[in-house]
Amino acid sequence: MEKLLWYSLVMVIFSQTFAQKDMSKTAFVFPKESANSYVSLEAQSKTTLKAFTVCLHIYTELSTSRSFSIFSYATKNNPNDILIFWSKDRGYTFGVGGPEVLFKASEIPEAPTHICASWESATGIVEFWVDGKPRVRKILQKGYTVGTDASIILGQEQDSYGGGFDEKQSLVGDIGDVNMWDIVLSPEQINTVYVGGTLNPSVLKWQALKYKAQGDVFIKPQLWP
Repeated sequence: MEKLLWYSLVMVIFSQTFAQKDMSKTAFVFPKESANSYVSLEAQSKTTLKAFTVCLHIYTELSTSRSFSIFSYATKNNPNDILIFWSKDRGYTFGVGGPEVLFKASEIPEAPTHICASWESATGIVEFWVDGKPRVRKILQKGYTVGTDASIILGQEQDSYGGGFDEKQSLVGDIGDVNMWDIVLSPEQINTVYVGGTLNPSVLKWQALKYKAQGDVFIKPQLWP
């Protein structure tokens, strides 16, 4: 009995720890709609943010059928401190600290799509890039500071810190190449990332990713170059 209890305790502890892996040339696959399948990421840097850039690939058929979360970064004071979200019939919404801006689009092509989103507190300027092409800059939350001790989730949108998931906002498809910096990348750097070049991410690094996968989430070879 004691050995069984010890084993159970070890398994619980193990399940709560983050694995670290070089995820190069692979992707997380979410094969079906769910309220309990997601990937939790641990940031390399756990300080507040006055600027950031997030880049990633997604591949999904959902864009014409419903809305879904792309990247959810919650803090204990704000479940939507950073949010990248596809809003059906509207386009990409990008939120910082709660308020959001919209980048209009009718659909996401049924092909792997590369997205980069950046923001800086000093000016409030937001940049949004799709497949290496910039959208018109917008302004959001000038002077704001993104909180620390983040819960970073792929596959779901957080309505509370680390939870509050809705299956109708879940991602069905693939996501990969998730990197995050604590600076605004220049257009030249965005292009480098888009064509597959490597920079040195300071917050999330796909080549040394700390993650926990829950539910029906699988790691498979990526379907883009």
